[in-house]
Amino acid sequence: MSRYDPAEIEPKWQRAWDKAGCFTARHDPARPKYYVLEMFPYPSGRIHIGHVRNYTMGDVVARYKSSCGFSVLHPMGWDAFGMPAENAAMERGGHPKDWTYGNIAQMRDQMKPLGLSIDWAREFATCDPEYYGQQQSMFIDFMEKGLVYRKNAVVNWDPVDMTVLANEQVIDGKGWRSGAEVERRELTQWFFRISDFAGELLEALDGLKDWPEKVRLMQANWIGKSRGLQFAFSTRGAPEGFERVEVYTTRPDTLLGASFVAISPDHPLARELERHDPKVAAFTAECRRVGTSEEALEKAEKKGMNTGIRVRHPFDDAWELPVYIANFILMDYGTGAIFGCPAHDQRDLDFARKYGLPVISTYEPLAPEAGFSHPEDGGDAYVPMKSEKVRYVRGFAGHEEQSGDDGVSSAIAFCEDKGVGRGVTNYRLRDWGISRQRYWGCPIPVVHCTTCGVVPERKENLPIRLPDDVSFDLPGNPLDRHPTWRDCACPSCGAPAKRETDTMDTFVDSSWYFARFTAPRAETPTDAAEADYWMNVDQYIGGIEHAILHLLYSRFFARAMHICGHLPAKSIEPFNALFTQGMVTHETYATRSKDGRPVWHTPDEVTRTAEGATLADGTPVEIGPVIKMSKSKKNVVDPMDIIARYGADTARWFVMSDSPPERDVEWTAAGADATQKHLARVWRLASEVNMRGAGDTAHDEALLKAMHRAIIEVTEGIEGFAFNKAVAKLYEFTNTFSRSDASAEAKRVAMLTLAQLMSPMVPHLAEDIWSMLGGEGLVAQAPWPKADPAMLAEDNVTLPIQINGKRRAEISVPKDMAASEVEKLVLADEAVVKALAGAAPKKLIVVPGRIVNVVI
Repeated sequence: MSRYDPAEIEPKWQRAWDKAGCFTARHDPARPKYYVLEMFPYPSGRIHIGHVRNYTMGDVVARYKSSCGFSVLHPMGWDAFGMPAENAAMERGGHPKDWTYGNIAQMRDQMKPLGLSIDWAREFATCDPEYYGQQQSMFIDFMEKGLVYRKNAVVNWDPVDMTVLANEQVIDGKGWRSGAEVERRELTQWFFRISDFAGELLEALDGLKDWPEKVRLMQANWIGKSRGLQFAFSTRGAPEGFERVEVYTTRPDTLLGASFVAISPDHPLARELERHDPKVAAFTAECRRVGTSEEALEKAEKKGMNTGIRVRHPFDDAWELPVYIANFILMDYGTGAIFGCPAHDQRDLDFARKYGLPVISTYEPLAPEAGFSHPEDGGDAYVPMKSEKVRYVRGFAGHEEQSGDDGVSSAIAFCEDKGVGRGVTNYRLRDWGISRQRYWGCPIPVVHCTTCGVVPERKENLPIRLPDDVSFDLPGNPLDRHPTWRDCACPSCGAPAKRETDTMDTFVDSSWYFARFTAPRAETPTDAAEADYWMNVDQYIGGIEHAILHLLYSRFFARAMHICGHLPAKSIEPFNALFTQGMVTHETYATRSKDGRPVWHTPDEVTRTAEGATLADGTPVEIGPVIKMSKSKKNVVDPMDIIARYGADTARWFVMSDSPPERDVEWTAAGADATQKHLARVWRLASEVNMRGAGDTAHDEALLKAMHRAIIEVTEGIEGFAFNKAVAKLYEFTNTFSRSDASAEAKRVAMLTLAQLMSPMVPHLAEDIWSMLGGEGLVAQAPWPKADPAMLAEDNVTLPIQINGKRRAEISVPKDMAASEVEKLVLADEAVVKALAGAAPKKLIVVPGRIVNVVI
């Protein structure tokens, strides 16, 4: 082969790696282990260039750690349950299983040409019965430990698809697929007790030093620790049994500015009122047509209904407040009831003005800005920062001037002293509702028996497999109408019973896959010895979009698995280090339809020129902004096209080289062209090494010193997740190599080292060069090169020259040069000669190895 040909060399070396078993993860107690894991993909049918970047990052780390002597676990699997497969079956016919496994096969075939160092023998999909059967086994274990329970809960209900929707699946109050108005409906649901771990999950974030600070902050905010006051208003005019309304507030220092009480439409008092009053029932029904998320409630118009009930203020029996049912109060936070202080909450202020309620300030700024207007005088609600000191005008005695935090603490202490409520620490984190009324998910392994109640299935009967003979010609969950699957015998008494037809939230499937990879064929969820050896995940890599729920649920699952004996204590925090990579972006291209709407075009439909861009027929194209690759905007780049045109190594090198890995990288055809040319140049330089003559050994030392500096700098780049810096050093060393007149042997040593340093990024090219120059075995199995400290020492030192205290020049001299010799060189320097103008210096001071001072 006389030229660099990725189409030939890449499949060849992939076959060689497979034959040698290079990437098989081996439990070897004699070696340190390293577990690197990328968040596994959903099998949508096509990989995209973002996948290439994500998996190349993990591959760089895995190959590097392997060459450093670690036993590496680098697995791959598929997050394969979920609604897209079921929707595809409804829309196109067929079965979700066929669609899913077909996509898995397609995506696997697309990933393998990338040359990833994955142990494919450990591959699994979460829809494999062997996997979800172990998940069912753990569910039963969680039940035994009290980590799972059932309760009625308000959910988003799609009346057309007849299923519960996650908050993210409700768009503008409508089901994302059906377009139907979503209702809030109370259903019996299964929950994991994640809220019991809220404090522990929050405190443990401080120990995750190798996680991005922004991710830890996002998790802390989601867990949402707050300190407040819980107390009760006594009622007047309420139905029997509702003599008190419990309220939780994080701002008890505003209690003397209260003007109303609001309860959730799902509050027990509201439920009681709607049973007897059609107007209340109509209003609460309207409220329930809004999604259950805080975001949905925040965006909705704030509406309330005066119940006619009043409550007494705890510090003044003559002071009564009206009780409203309000559409913006969540039942599952605090007590489902709040008091409104309009002066210090904009939402409450808007509500008060809408319904003509009083506005009473309890504090004001110490130094009001020009134009400040009190809320009762028409200004906005005054909401200071917690650390901001304010003047209390209707505060409790003893804290006229305090910060918000101190004011809250003082108010809690005052109320407790007066017997009004108690200080309470609450968390925003709610228990995890896992019930989904869908077919394509892990069946919940319980049976409903009229005699025994809810009974877990016997473990020897697991997995409870999804039936294959289902149809999607009717809306709703096919499991509900599948009698031969649904109807069964009670595992406890043997009487006729019915299976649970809800399946698990797909977040459950992805919350423990990292542990299963340690022993993917074990007949229990994990193998103790394998989990003890391989866990924890040393480096986890994935998108920032999973920074909250996936990571939080995985952290909970690891704790629950430890409680049930499936993970060691060291693994309750399963991910030692986390890296969230940036996206791959591309500019957009559009023409305009007759009505002016954009018609999007893919990059391969567009020809770029110096003047702009056109389609093949010459139609001008608008070049849009550089944004995240999107199928709807058609600014996607197919990795298979890139591999076919340039080779996998070009794609790998490009996504590592152009930007820090935590930032977005823009894919450009020009960048890909330049990358391929550089790799071809390296291959050509290597091929020329064997054709050189004896060369000049006088230049060997300079080249080898540059080589050892490159070893240090590339190693630091990889270790520090600064892959772009490592690539920059490789460019630099390549340029040094190309200019060197060193001997053939020195060039051979340097090029072999260059191949090793490049091998994590461009393994096929590196392997070809290694073989070409007679490297022993495979570069994939060669030990990482070590820098010789003696070769890193510089023989020369640069000395700045100061003239009358100002730096005017510098000279490079041997480190051990005598001061008298340095003086001679200084006096001969052009800048010094010019400054002296023929005179002798008053002083010339040489500080060895540091500086020269000349005083004129």
